[in-house]
Amino acid sequence: MKTPPVSGINTVAKRLVGRRDSVLERKTIRESLVSVAGLINRPVKDNDGKLIGKLVDIVVRHGEETYPPVSGLIVKVGQRRSFIDGARISKLTRNEILLSSTKINLQDYQRREGESLLDADVLDHQIVDVNGLRVVRSSDLYLAPLDKEIRVVGVDISFRSFIRRILPGTFGRRATPEHVVDWATVASLADGTGVVRSSESRAALSQLRPADLADLIEDLSGREQGALVELLDPDLAADALEEMQDDELQGLLRGLPADRAAQLIARMEPDESAEILRDLSDDHRESILGEMDSKVSTTLRKLVSFDETLAGGIMTTHLLITHETDTVASALKLLVENRDRDISDGVVVVDGKGKLLDHIQIVELVAAKSSAPLSELIGPPYPTAIREDTRLDKVIEEFNNNRGSSVIVIDEKNKPVGRILADDLVDALSSEGENPGSGAF
Repeated sequence: MKTPPVSGINTVAKRLVGRRDSVLERKTIRESLVSVAGLINRPVKDNDGKLIGKLVDIVVRHGEETYPPVSGLIVKVGQRRSFIDGARISKLTRNEILLSSTKINLQDYQRREGESLLDADVLDHQIVDVNGLRVVRSSDLYLAPLDKEIRVVGVDISFRSFIRRILPGTFGRRATPEHVVDWATVASLADGTGVVRSSESRAALSQLRPADLADLIEDLSGREQGALVELLDPDLAADALEEMQDDELQGLLRGLPADRAAQLIARMEPDESAEILRDLSDDHRESILGEMDSKVSTTLRKLVSFDETLAGGIMTTHLLITHETDTVASALKLLVENRDRDISDGVVVVDGKGKLLDHIQIVELVAAKSSAPLSELIGPPYPTAIREDTRLDKVIEEFNNNRGSSVIVIDEKNKPVGRILADDLVDALSSEGENPGSGAF
């Protein structure tokens, strides 16, 4: 299922992230960096120097902005953890936090949707450095004034910063940004209700190859795996899951809600989906299938029921079905509409009863007159067709005699129900080698 890893940084993502100048390169930003770790437990005072409480955490609202603004502070006032709106912060430096007003909410802080806590949710958690294509742990976070607000601008990933934090005194509050990653290139994953989102990092993630994303997901652990998956477009996430190692994928699926797992598995190639579902426990499989569209779940249940040593167990049900009365133009249009799916080698032609007549490859369609009916293109050499219950050794034999890049799988009524691609056959043979004695040969 997983393709061999490719070393080095994905160049497309590197170009994408590299298009913008890092705010950390600005002198004014570098000189005003404030360590989040250094602020925790610092006294919070009013403008007259009167103590209000001690800082417990810093709240940001994550949305489409590249550098999330500080929306408030959580301050321990007596025995309460009170929220103070960010608009009341009159001064925030590495040495002091001053408020313009002493009016505070004495109710204990309750997290609201879209909020993240920098100390509790991000600091010391795993993050994805999209530019470096790696998973790292945040040792510190840095704030700075930007666009008239205090914003998160960078994350420190150095071990030195971790050591600095445990030292007493002012040294432990000093920013040492020697190994700082610009927040614009970070996908921060852990928070209580969702994902700390950066629109720019999401854009960069969308440019990565599924195999690279699979490596990143596998390098994460626990809920942070699921958080990265949530950050991705569903189709891209499904492609990445197809590239994961089986044991890693099983662990990930156990941590995802059934509806999210169903959404992703339904977007995979049917043969890949069936392979994944076969490896799940009966209860887990049914919980996922129960969240799918009934048509999709019916198809997958049938595929799962096939033994993997038979044609039906390794076929994909993605086919472009056309009728002999359809025109070449309509067949080409169908190919264009489905160009993102792995079915670009041609169309399957059936008669009025749905029985297989031919498999016309795309090169034949392009060369034909657009107004011609497909019936004019039907003729020898005819495609290789095999039954759903054909054994794997026979599939290999028939594949060698096939004129195209796939063989058609038919049911007992000669109706096309799927096809087997060369890579499906390679995967099946690889699995056979890992599990000798299954009786296929």
